Amino acid sequence: MTIMFTSFDGPPLILRLYGSAKVINTKDFEWDTLCKLLPSQPGARQIFDLEIDLIQTSCGMAIPYMAYQGERQQLNDWVSKKTPNELEEYWITKNSISIDGIPTMPPET
Repeated sequence: MTIMFTSFDGPPLILRLYGSAKVINTKDFEWDTLCKLLPSQPGARQIFDLEIDLIQTSCGMAIPYMAYQGERQQLNDWVSKKTPNELEEYWITKNSISIDGIPTMPPET
């Protein structure tokens, strides 16, 4: 997995973290411990535990300046109107395979 951070204001800089990721789903035993370390997010269904192998920086001189305007609330509003069963059914129907063909749902227990 690669995570990229980009500066849209201030000095032009790009930071990339490269590593191997483990997916932790809501039904995994680590979920309860790890989700307490993160801000609460309605509808959260995965945590990625990344073991970083390499960190690289590069210039971001071609990255445009952009202004942060605030957080969007649409997803939280949408999730808050769903029951847990409706949300899980949506995930199964719409989000069970990633864009690169990798299963995203936890195995049935």
